[in-house]
Amino acid sequence: MRKAGDTEVSFQTLIAPAPFADEISCQCQAPHEKLTITQACLGTPVDRPVRVYADGIFDLFHSGHARALMQAKTLFPNSYLLVGVCSDDLTHKFKGFTVMNETERYEALRHCRYVDEVIRDAPWTLTPEFLEKHKIDFVAHDDIPYSSAGSDDVYKHIKEAGMFVPTQRTEGISTSDIITRIVRDYDVYARRNLQRGYTAKELNVSFINEKKYRFQNQVDKMKEKVKNVEEKSKEFVNKVEEKSHDLIQKWEEKSREFIGNFLELFGPDGAWKQMFQERSGRMLQALSPRQSPTSSPTRGRSPSRSPSPPSPWVFNKASPPSSPKAASASISSMSEGDEDEK
Repeated sequence: MRKAGDTEVSFQTLIAPAPFADEISCQCQAPHEKLTITQACLGTPVDRPVRVYADGIFDLFHSGHARALMQAKTLFPNSYLLVGVCSDDLTHKFKGFTVMNETERYEALRHCRYVDEVIRDAPWTLTPEFLEKHKIDFVAHDDIPYSSAGSDDVYKHIKEAGMFVPTQRTEGISTSDIITRIVRDYDVYARRNLQRGYTAKELNVSFINEKKYRFQNQVDKMKEKVKNVEEKSKEFVNKVEEKSHDLIQKWEEKSREFIGNFLELFGPDGAWKQMFQERSGRMLQALSPRQSPTSSPTRGRSPSRSPSPPSPWVFNKASPPSSPKAASASISSMSEGDEDEK
């Protein structure tokens, strides 16, 4: 057996599981004098912690247990918490069958941060010899009378001795509540464990119920697959709708842009009309005849002026000269006419 002071053991529980009482021996550095609650609340004596004891079954260790131990640990400024855990024999005799065996319950307490020391096979009713052996100053438990083992309250003599310090129960959580949930939803948990590989024999399930549970598991799987397909289908439809909306917006923007460009080119005042008009003007100008200048001698003559006599140089096609002599005579007469005009 290893020996350790209360302070040293309390520090060790922060970095390692709490030790068992039968593996260590308590060595108080000062005489273990009886303390009052007032003295303990003041933090005296300064040379040793106040030794607080809490006991229980602690089956299916839960947050309600941990909160009770936290209250017991923090009752006084300087405290050392011992936790007694009853054995399977005592528990089955006075309270009933447990889910966890005693070894599992011991280990659960060792790993609670508020526990400094675990006492295995704790007594159902506390005796003066047990209190003296473990140098217990105060006992912490909820204030509800605990009737058991032929007594109306197993803590009655502790209360009369002024060693009882009450703690508060945590509402809504208890070992009985947890077991009630399991029993109420037995089929759910049986199907769950079958699905996880446990055999019908391990679960104490009949052949018919096993087949029923397995069939229900298959139905649930199919429902889950259908649900997943529906969710994926909804996601796909939503994505298609979003993309369709984006495409419609882009199509509308492109349509407006195309119509605007078309109107700019082919509209009433569009560039194509102006270009057509320019080219039509050029073609008309190219196809129309050019007019003679206004200063032409022909346009300068008055309309009342008598027409000029025919030029003597114009030969009469109907009566050509009959002989060379006649021709020379006509030429000479034309020359004379010219001289008279000059």
